[in-house]
Amino acid sequence: MSGFKVLQPGLLTLIQDAGRFGHHRIGLTNGGPLDTQAFKWANRLLGNPLNSTLLEVSIGGLVLASEVDTFLVVTGAEMPLKINGVEQDRWHAHRIRQGDRIELGFSKQGARAYLAVTDGFDIQHDFSSSATVSREGIGGLNGGKLQPGDYLPCSSNTKGQSFRLAEQHRPQYQDNINLRVITGYQQQAFSDVDKRMFFSSEYEVTDRADRMGYRLSGPEIKASMEGILSEGICHGAIQIPADGQPIVLLNDRQTIGGYPKIGSMISIDTARMAQQLPGSKVSFEEISIDEAHNLHCLAHVKFERTEPEDLGK
Repeated sequence: MSGFKVLQPGLLTLIQDAGRFGHHRIGLTNGGPLDTQAFKWANRLLGNPLNSTLLEVSIGGLVLASEVDTFLVVTGAEMPLKINGVEQDRWHAHRIRQGDRIELGFSKQGARAYLAVTDGFDIQHDFSSSATVSREGIGGLNGGKLQPGDYLPCSSNTKGQSFRLAEQHRPQYQDNINLRVITGYQQQAFSDVDKRMFFSSEYEVTDRADRMGYRLSGPEIKASMEGILSEGICHGAIQIPADGQPIVLLNDRQTIGGYPKIGSMISIDTARMAQQLPGSKVSFEEISIDEAHNLHCLAHVKFERTEPEDLGK
């Protein structure tokens, strides 16, 4: 068997593919990458299918030992990448040989990085996906984060494709960002004053921010109802609990819940939010469903039409 040995797992490193879909009826959430754009680019820069299994590294500190000849790429947050002690460019495929040591330092900007190898990691699927959801104990190697001594199997491939994304096409991760929201039917439970307060205020990302959701701190928002019957919760839903402090729900959210929701953040911006560290500031802007649809289509077209540099030529 060939692959990589985990020497240091970092603060939180999870095996992920695009996510687990079609299983909400039995209570299983989606999982998958918090930053879909960085995830897709990691696979595309190696010529992989976009759903290939890779590693999502939160904050940093990962150290791997290679026991395979392959190519490797790191995208996402600004975590210094070193191969055998020499710092290397991110968003750039690198040839890896047996015996190489790969290190990801701690992030200088952003929260999540994505480490992919040619053909992806060979991880058994649970309920149609390799995505790790620690709360449910499902996916990955053992249903949780990587541990020292874990082994990440993958095939040897020295003839795979390798690309580099030019710097002008790489996302810029910022601390203070504006996030776009579509209001839902429960907005009627919030007064005009509370809605204006929400959309004109600045909120701080607290230290209670994880893959389930980001808890924010700022002006209190109150709903006219104290609770609702539990109902399905979409990705990006913004719940307002009794303390009036918003919670933006992400990939590992529960499948149902009973807090009032002022709206839902668009998926492009949940990815941007997931790159925020505690202490970062965020604000909200209301947009229409049509505007959200257009933004989604434009992002898809931009990804498809952005051509990386072929390193094999």
